[in-house]
Amino acid sequence: MTIPQVLTIAGSDSGGGAGIQADLKTFQMRGVFGTSVITAVTAQNTLGVFAIHPVPRAIIQAQLKAVAEDFTLSAVKIGMLGNAEIIDCVAEGLEQYSLPNIILDPVMVAKGGSPLLQRNAVTTLKKRLIPKAHVITPNIPEAEIITGIKIRNEQAVFDAAEILHELGAKTVIIKGGHLENSQSVRCKDWFFSPQNHFVLESPRIDTRHTHGTGCTFSACIAAETAKGKGIEQAVRIAKDYISAAIGHSLNIGHGHGPTNHWGYQDE
Repeated sequence: MTIPQVLTIAGSDSGGGAGIQADLKTFQMRGVFGTSVITAVTAQNTLGVFAIHPVPRAIIQAQLKAVAEDFTLSAVKIGMLGNAEIIDCVAEGLEQYSLPNIILDPVMVAKGGSPLLQRNAVTTLKKRLIPKAHVITPNIPEAEIITGIKIRNEQAVFDAAEILHELGAKTVIIKGGHLENSQSVRCKDWFFSPQNHFVLESPRIDTRHTHGTGCTFSACIAAETAKGKGIEQAVRIAKDYISAAIGHSLNIGHGHGPTNHWGYQDE
């Protein structure tokens, strides 16, 4: 039986907790073969991002060509892109190679607050990539930037999801960890598809070790989709996976440490 093969298009995190590194760890733990296209090299650790070097367009194109022409890809997870030129390059590659099941995590700001997407690139993201997304997974600050809506309550979440659907995303997952100033007892994530909508809840875990949660969550959705799971089931597994990864902290680093990618065990 052929092992499902998945592509991550994202930045490299030298601290190993987010980006390409988190995605590949997640793919490995979920039983799929991970390939990668690196869009940026970052110097970062649990304390912050200290330098970012965008990968030249020609090298991104060459990576996409090398992976797409050799592997049978069943899903693509997209993370940090950095600027409008790279967004355009990735969008062209998705079209050229007809890549399936696009899971878009619109990475904009690092855990420590460093910007990871130029503000003038948001328009390009909305025009070029969101219409290609089978699933988009913004957190509340990212959803606010994309939609222009201030999200302070559940109705605003529904309004933002409607705009994201209008932009072309098929399934929208708005991650609610930042709602209520991150003080709520339980965390809510909202799932919206043309067929269904529901809320996923989990207890808020008192830990600072949450670096790479968004990357890991979206990578798990990509892995489960590649294995043939329906999107609702894939998202529920990803929610359980990231909850376990946060709950079984590794306590690594002096800042926002990484999640535990082997913390989740299938029943």
